[in-house]
Amino acid sequence: MVRLSDLLPEEQESHLSKVPTLQPLPGQPWVRGKPLAQRRVAIVTTAGLCVRGDRPFDSGGAGMDYRVIPEGTYAADVIMSHVSVNYDRSGFQSDWNVVFPLERLRELVREKVVGAVGAFHYSFMGAIAPITLYEGKARELAALLKEDDVDGVLLTPV
Repeated sequence: MVRLSDLLPEEQESHLSKVPTLQPLPGQPWVRGKPLAQRRVAIVTTAGLCVRGDRPFDSGGAGMDYRVIPEGTYAADVIMSHVSVNYDRSGFQSDWNVVFPLERLRELVREKVVGAVGAFHYSFMGAIAPITLYEGKARELAALLKEDDVDGVLLTPV
């Protein structure tokens, strides 16, 4: 992941100028619920991942969609099609758990820290603005998670 300090001054300025325009999220973001050991958890990432053979993300607006990654997917079958030139892919290439910690989540289930792993996980493309454009897809995804009885989500923003 590129740090702000690694960018050229004009790129830093461009990113920082967007901060005041971000809108706060309405409502109460956190709710109480059953213990983690009883929850079914899925991963939602903005790493631009897809299963090999699926439609990759592109810079032509397809980033507003998401890709479905079935639970039984192996690391070798997941590719990153993140389009940002500022994104360092080396961490993902060394260990997919850096951006998509499915193996770690499976370990937590075996250790009985987490109740179960969802049948499906989801990846959006990061570096898409403004974030408010995601609301429709986020609602669609929430319905899919509910259908899968997922009641906990591990968010990995990239």
